[in-house]
Amino acid sequence: MEKKYKTGNLRSALWLLSLTTVLFSPVVSSIDDKCAACKAVAVELEIGLSNEKPKNDLDMRYRLNSKGQREGKVIDYRVSELRVVDLLDGLCDKMQDYTLEELDSGKEGWIKVRDWDSLKTDKQAAKAHSKAISTFCGRLLEETEDELSERIKVGSIQVGGVSKVLCQDLTKYCISVGNSKRIDDGEL
Repeated sequence: MEKKYKTGNLRSALWLLSLTTVLFSPVVSSIDDKCAACKAVAVELEIGLSNEKPKNDLDMRYRLNSKGQREGKVIDYRVSELRVVDLLDGLCDKMQDYTLEELDSGKEGWIKVRDWDSLKTDKQAAKAHSKAISTFCGRLLEETEDELSERIKVGSIQVGGVSKVLCQDLTKYCISVGNSKRIDDGEL
């Protein structure tokens, strides 16, 4: 009987410890303005689209039939899954170059940092914002991956239109324009 009493106390103590950890631990770098963060991700995806080099079609004719002729198909690179992977792979890692900084207008905005030493703000806080937007990017891509991939493959995502597709059509983060923070296209 004494053993059950100790096990019950241990469970209660663990439950109480986990509850207080959740309630009293500081929230780690959450994104307040999802519209501005989404637009920053869209800017980086647009950079990827604009830097895309023309690639050859994908030759998937690897098998030979009984007559010695190659079988399979040739896939246009522009509509291939490989293109989607090339565009989206590493996108969230690139978001670690962004941080939240006060702009000339007095509002905060996401900026791409070229030189972390030239930042005017607290570098530790800037790195925390950088990690937060990278994590946000991962969640954003996870939520929209299938539809975003399909839109890239069919060509409905073009340079200049990524923000609308990603932040309005797919996620609805930027539907109400009034409270959105502006993204600064400038860099440090």
